[in-house]
Amino acid sequence: MVFDRERLRRARYAVAAVFCVHGAVTGSFATRVPWIADHAGIGAGQLGLALAFPALGASAAMPLAGAISHRFGARTALRGLLALWTLSLVLPALAPNVYTLCGALFVYGATAGMSDVAMNALGVEVENRLDKSIMSSLHGMWSAGALIGSAAGTLAAHLGTDARLHHLIAALVLTALGMLFCQGVLDLRSAPDEEPPPRFALPPRSALVIGAIGFCGVFAEGASLDWSAVYLRDELGTSAGLAAASTTAFALTMAVARLVGDRVVDRFGAVRTVRVGGVAATAGGVLVVVAPHPAAALAGFGLLGLGVAVVVPLAFAAAGRSGPNPSQAIAGVATITYTSGLIAPSAIGGVADATSLTVSFGLVTLLAFGLVLGAGVLRTGDRTTRTATDAVTAGKSPR
Repeated sequence: MVFDRERLRRARYAVAAVFCVHGAVTGSFATRVPWIADHAGIGAGQLGLALAFPALGASAAMPLAGAISHRFGARTALRGLLALWTLSLVLPALAPNVYTLCGALFVYGATAGMSDVAMNALGVEVENRLDKSIMSSLHGMWSAGALIGSAAGTLAAHLGTDARLHHLIAALVLTALGMLFCQGVLDLRSAPDEEPPPRFALPPRSALVIGAIGFCGVFAEGASLDWSAVYLRDELGTSAGLAAASTTAFALTMAVARLVGDRVVDRFGAVRTVRVGGVAATAGGVLVVVAPHPAAALAGFGLLGLGVAVVVPLAFAAAGRSGPNPSQAIAGVATITYTSGLIAPSAIGGVADATSLTVSFGLVTLLAFGLVLGAGVLRTGDRTTRTATDAVTAGKSPR
């Protein structure tokens, strides 16, 4: 199916808005984690266990997204999956204990994973048809949505609003917006004789290597989003409102970095961008660990967000160019990154339960340094490198 340039431009804005809505759900949830933990009557260890269930649900349900899109078409599938995700926001705050919270978070994660796969697949399709990098800015819109959601959550926490009411209102508003924005995405449909995608396929070796970098980035991202508010409240004794602001600081720097990320990567290359980002993230982790005052911890979480911002978009880009089967490689990297999301919350909670949250973020700092050491594996997704290689192959001098 061929689309003109103007139609593709509108589709790009539509899918960007969908990314924003998806992120707003995560931001809305993350800022109220302390309230949800108190309501369920659980401590750090049980909270860490519960926070593993979103990624567990996502990993279990993600393979279904391709089959759903194949059967119903990309636009209809995205509309339905996104609505399930936005409405699932109401579930965690209703949970009265750790068992119901785990169940609610499993459903929350399953709908998150399926809608995530659907919107990223559409984003990649638009990027391919436009023949220009847009994935970093799309993920930037996700971070902008997380920022909006976390800002609203910070205000709700500051005002002492019951999270059940807050999340009900947010879910209804985000569902309505999501349905509106889905109208503008590409309506791609599989050919009648096309075989549906497999529900499970082993990732190629290249995806495992690239996925290791994604693992480090997502671990730092998930730990900061889920635990930053708890860290400031429990370790530094801040108010609920100021604690929630740490999530906002993290989401803000991620959003800004991702929105400008396409231009930065095109100029400096994927490897150099991620390596410098790893230095920033490591510095941020150290600042969080040694912070004597909440302001220093807020700055540390901001640096962490800045440093890991473009890791996931660039990991997907590298996977898509790493071998003869891009979709299988991307699926493999996605599985690894979601596994990181599965491990991060529970690992942070488990280490915190045995030692302290300060030690937990020492682990985050070590993984952030892994970005500095391993950035070279993203060379296959580096537009600067490929431009130079293509120019040499054609007998020209690279610009």
